[in-house]
Amino acid sequence: MTASRVEIGVVSKAHGIRGEVVVVLHDPDSTALDEAETVHVGGVARVVVQARNTGGAYLLAMEGITDRDVASTLRGAVVEVDRDELGLDDDEVLLADMIGCRCVLPDGTAWGEIVAVEPGLQDRLVIRDGAIERQLPVVDAFIAGVDLEARVVTVTPPEGLPEDPVES
Repeated sequence: MTASRVEIGVVSKAHGIRGEVVVVLHDPDSTALDEAETVHVGGVARVVVQARNTGGAYLLAMEGITDRDVASTLRGAVVEVDRDELGLDDDEVLLADMIGCRCVLPDGTAWGEIVAVEPGLQDRLVIRDGAIERQLPVVDAFIAGVDLEARVVTVTPPEGLPEDPVES
């Protein structure tokens, strides 16, 4: 089952004197705030007054946040939007939805469970298989299929992918 809200970024700081905040997006190419009418900041629903894309971040004005002091208290708060506002196609998958899925190789051999997604220049799936942890880059060449209904991701990892022991 997928969550009704999706984390898209974090408030990095207040901007100006009128209560705007800078939201740094997890995906710099995301347009999730362009049409959002409501966001959840730190778990609290807030009506969007204005969202301006600044290239990888947004300046966000919200109802009820009208000065810098109040905006400053939101620093570090997680920003989420309702999944329905994302307008995902039926074949689109969010990385967060893959957490908890089993990983298998194309022949059906178990390869662990996705326990996290490490964002970065190259997003990586963190996959645990007993005492082994693997980080698989999220690229089409390594992800052969995703079946969210069955909670299974089929992967084609490259030869020699590093494996690290999980610390207990």
